[in-house]
Amino acid sequence: MTVEQAFAATALKTWKTELEKADTFFSALTDEQLQTRVAPDKNRLVYLYGHLIAVHDRMLPLLGVGERLYPELDAPFLLEADSSTAPSPSAADLKRWWDEVHNRLNPALDGVAPTDWADRHTAVSAEDFSKNPLRNRLSVLLSRTAHVSYHVGQAVLADK
Repeated sequence: MTVEQAFAATALKTWKTELEKADTFFSALTDEQLQTRVAPDKNRLVYLYGHLIAVHDRMLPLLGVGERLYPELDAPFLLEADSSTAPSPSAADLKRWWDEVHNRLNPALDGVAPTDWADRHTAVSAEDFSKNPLRNRLSVLLSRTAHVSYHVGQAVLADK
């Protein structure tokens, strides 16, 4: 195994481990439990779940591996704050969206050649990338892995 292959395999394994933790936690929640706030005046679990789905959906074009499935999730889960007065998607809908995004995203990530992880992601120009080559696909995967881990850490603090 080359160094590039080892780095890519390690990053992908860590990503999938964190996704599995998130999936295990969120998929076990009922519609009622999803309305629980992680702390007083903080996000509800439904918001965190939808937020993660929207962020992961955005990874497809960001990494150049596919088109988004659910751009309509941006408004309620990325652009707006959590609002308990807004209608919430059901646990079943969230689980379906989660599965569809990850069933598309994970095989695409597995298909990225180890050396291609050092390529620029689509949100950085070629000029900016030449100035800072750390703005690459691997940095996106690592930051999104930390992101899902952070929000699962928040979620488990909620009193189910």
